[in-house]
Amino acid sequence: MAEDKPRLARLTAILTQLQSKRIVTAREIAEKHNVSIRTVYRDIRTLEKSGIPVFAEEGKGYSLMEGYKLPPVMFTEDEANALITAEQLIAKNKDKSLVDQYHNAIEKIRAVLKYNQKDKSDLLAARLDIRANKEHEQTSDHLIRIQKAITNYQVMHIDYASLQGKNSERDIEPFALFHTHDNWVLIAYCQLRKEFRLFRLDCIQKLSGPKEKFEPHQMTLQEYFKKARKKWETG
Repeated sequence: MAEDKPRLARLTAILTQLQSKRIVTAREIAEKHNVSIRTVYRDIRTLEKSGIPVFAEEGKGYSLMEGYKLPPVMFTEDEANALITAEQLIAKNKDKSLVDQYHNAIEKIRAVLKYNQKDKSDLLAARLDIRANKEHEQTSDHLIRIQKAITNYQVMHIDYASLQGKNSERDIEPFALFHTHDNWVLIAYCQLRKEFRLFRLDCIQKLSGPKEKFEPHQMTLQEYFKKARKKWETG
């Protein structure tokens, strides 16, 4: 089976995975990192030889000694419950990039929970059912890249198909995002039309870039909405 990650990066990720749950099976490790069971055994031996206290529980899997290199950040039970609830909400989001990146982040957060908190968070996750987007439909995969473009003032190029069926290509200066009716909408300055436009992320057929940087727009999101409302009211 092909190895997708350099070994050092994989060993670090396996350590995080071991911290995120009480017991982790060899098969779970193999599937997550796209390696063979034999490779998992070799990686575990490497971690053990490095002085990391990995324990094998016969017929169950691997675990770490509690408290091993526990990061200083601690969560209360209420905070942990809020994070688990947010995980369930985000899992139903229609943007794949957000779902994937939050899943990676929450695994790192689980790694710092105490054993009893991990058990409770697993129980809570099993007892939550968010009914939005029941079909688990994912209609975009651009949110995280666009967020980065917003904070770094980077021009992006999009192939866009409007709801009216019109296709176009344009360079945009991402400004802000809002979420409505289960869809993400991007507010951006369109270099083609020379004005701010709204772009639904599920209508972006292709996103490329970043290209050159643009000068930050001296306007808050609230000021944009105020101007947009005034423009709409005056026709």
